[in-house]
Amino acid sequence: MAGAKESIRIGGRAVEYSRPDKPLFPEDGLTKADLVAYYRTVAARMVPHLRGRPLMLERHPDGIGAGGFMQKDLPEHFPDWVHHAELPKSDGRVTYVICDDAATLAYLAGQACITPHRFLSRADRPDHPDRLVFDLDPPGDDFAPVREAARQLHELLEEVALPSSVMTTGSRGLHVIVPLDRRAPFDDVRAFARDLATLLADRHPDTLTTEARKKARGDRLYLDIQRNAYAQTAVAPYAARARPGAPVAAPVTWADVDSGDLAADHRRLADVERLLAEDPWRDAPRRGRSLGPARRRLDALRG
Repeated sequence: MAGAKESIRIGGRAVEYSRPDKPLFPEDGLTKADLVAYYRTVAARMVPHLRGRPLMLERHPDGIGAGGFMQKDLPEHFPDWVHHAELPKSDGRVTYVICDDAATLAYLAGQACITPHRFLSRADRPDHPDRLVFDLDPPGDDFAPVREAARQLHELLEEVALPSSVMTTGSRGLHVIVPLDRRAPFDDVRAFARDLATLLADRHPDTLTTEARKKARGDRLYLDIQRNAYAQTAVAPYAARARPGAPVAAPVTWADVDSGDLAADHRRLADVERLLAEDPWRDAPRRGRSLGPARRRLDALRG
């Protein structure tokens, strides 16, 4: 029924949403209720990666086949228990949603938010990121260049003594993520990422590039550092993607990358038990690192 509503209790809150039977992934037979159930199940793993961070919401009220939209501003109808933060933009201010608990995550799913995209900084210090992200997408249909580029990037980060984690995006590629201590502003972080990517491309000029123009890349993989800027976002770990098959962004280990079997969509919404069977990031670095020593090591490598 068009007016049907569902109410569930999570963390002491009543989370209500409408049209639970609305198909969101029609080819896969997955409904809004399925999306809510998925996010409720992964909340314990996912919410720590969202807590305190402004979000951009990718919403598809009529399903992934009907198009969707990206929403920054907090909708007026959201309940008052959903946390938010008002931050500046070039021509004013934006009130962003913040997901600090499982109830909020389930509520967002009930609003047909298939994919939450998170800031690389927290709302209390939005100009100082605690994440640095390299976005690696294949230049063609073969995923092998992404795995190889991720391995090479991992090795270079080790050379400058920066630990890193890796995740599939659920779309086309991988994200390599470095935890930071929030001392460096975005401009410094972006400059570091650019210089490190340039050095890596110089080492592998036949397969890697930092050339932003697609025509100039040829068949080389683009080392994308563009997400490292104020108000830019990256897909959150465990987020579902608005693609047929309902793939999800999944944390993986460096051993998974080395295995040669990894693909960007290797986990799907229906695979939630396999997704949560182990925690690939259980031993991943949690303490944010300073860019100062890494910058000095990088400058020495660049000569």
